[in-house]
Amino acid sequence: MEKEILIQAYEEGTRVAVVEDGRLVEVYFEKFQRLVGNIFKGRVANVLPGMQAAFVDIGIERNVFLYAGDVVSPKSGEKYDKEPAIDQVLKPGQEIVVQVTKEPLEGKGARVTTQITLPGRYAVLMPAVDYVGISRRIVDEEERERLRNLALEVKPEGKGIIVRTAAEGVSKRDLKEDISALERIWNEIMAAGSSTPAPALLHREIDLTERIIRDLFNEDVYRVQVNDGRLYDSIMRTLADSEIGLRNRVFLHEGEDIFSKYQVIGQVMQALKHKVWLNCGGFLVIEQMEALTAIDVNTGKYVGSENLEDTVLTANIEAAVEIARQLRLRNVGGIVIIDFIDMAVEEHRQKVLEVLEQELRKDKTRTRIMGITKLGLVELTRKKARQPLEGVLLQKCPYCNGDGKVMSEETVSLHARREIMLRCERLSAPGLLVRAHTSVAALLIGSEGKQLKEMEKKTGKRIVIQGDDDLHVENVFIEEMWSEDILEDSIPVRPGERIEILIEEPHTVDPRRGIARIQGFILDVAEAGSMVGRRVPVEISEVYRSFAKAHLLEETY
Repeated sequence: MEKEILIQAYEEGTRVAVVEDGRLVEVYFEKFQRLVGNIFKGRVANVLPGMQAAFVDIGIERNVFLYAGDVVSPKSGEKYDKEPAIDQVLKPGQEIVVQVTKEPLEGKGARVTTQITLPGRYAVLMPAVDYVGISRRIVDEEERERLRNLALEVKPEGKGIIVRTAAEGVSKRDLKEDISALERIWNEIMAAGSSTPAPALLHREIDLTERIIRDLFNEDVYRVQVNDGRLYDSIMRTLADSEIGLRNRVFLHEGEDIFSKYQVIGQVMQALKHKVWLNCGGFLVIEQMEALTAIDVNTGKYVGSENLEDTVLTANIEAAVEIARQLRLRNVGGIVIIDFIDMAVEEHRQKVLEVLEQELRKDKTRTRIMGITKLGLVELTRKKARQPLEGVLLQKCPYCNGDGKVMSEETVSLHARREIMLRCERLSAPGLLVRAHTSVAALLIGSEGKQLKEMEKKTGKRIVIQGDDDLHVENVFIEEMWSEDILEDSIPVRPGERIEILIEEPHTVDPRRGIARIQGFILDVAEAGSMVGRRVPVEISEVYRSFAKAHLLEETY
């Protein structure tokens, strides 16, 4: 298996893709705020004995959930042998240090623990427990024993260490330096906690690029490709001098669109669909719900060549491989029920389970196959480590009141922007006319027309963007523009014109000014920053290509 990591820098943030044998298996987005791994000093808001849990205020929008089993004894620093009543350990108003273990999902708040862990390159430091563990992915018994002895020698007294997979073959010095760095971070956290009132953030998890290099980049990875010099330098600093072998696997492709080369966006879009086609002609139907995910396997167009059992076995084996990939790619968590095509031969059922188990071993997120139910369904669980892919890229549909989902305006505008740039490369006409929903048009134009100006500068083409409230938010129409008259018609206002508009937001630079939009076209209104949410009469004073200036009429004051 050839495994690669692709790191692509966009203006909107960094994105990372993990590719195995040319196929996307994992994707990460930096622009979305991440809470997991952050350490807070919080205040217990309320204690619920009936739920054996407490809610803690850590200074974010919603209080976080702390289960009794995730509480560490403040006296011994060890986990309770027998789970105590939550109201015996925590009291309302009590200040505690907690770490986020699960992101807020589906309307539920984040989950936290007092069992702090600090991951490094080679080890994980556990300040509250005295323990040594070795990654289960290190299978060589001699190496496991060597690392256990090294860890016992270098671990801080009274604290715990888990040796990570990346530590396989490392020296005592490298392991000790990694642990010492983690201990310094913990001492800084404790110092900040002692002098800072709750609620407060004490430690923020490192950024996406560093986290990916720390957690995923090891000897199994063939190479890392990155398209940004700044990120490349950061990766080289993250990798220790002793990891020359890994440093030699990092390649810079300055400014190149690596995601397009590997068709990452297309594979992500396919992962947002319910139906997934298999190479043999069969297909999967994947339905993600709040409590569980159901996957149905169908033969589809596949009819086989010999007998029914062989046909079913072939389709189910290919489905097992694809299901493991889809679970990783879609960030599916919780209970998963798989309805494979019925198999009459017990040997065939076991073969399909073996293939599924083998493919799931590639997944760093903990997954357990529970077995086959009496109805012949395969049942498994996968830890809810991150927000599902559809939760990141999709939003509730405004056209069906949440029964379905459509792409967000930001997602549509990103795809439209790339399509515009590609069309301009092979365009003979002097310009393009783009028609989109008003909200999408506004994003394409950008604040004070910055996005539009940038696209025109890069392409050397005239680009006219028209907003239309009647268009579906996902529909963007692009056509060649030969006449300058279209440019004139695309501007919805004229100097001296008096109209009534809705002030949507204050100006980002000068909050005294207000921003309104007509068909995605921006109106910069003087002295309207305090009138957000109000409809006001204005007079257009100056008109430019992508925005206009206006002032309030006297009767507004």
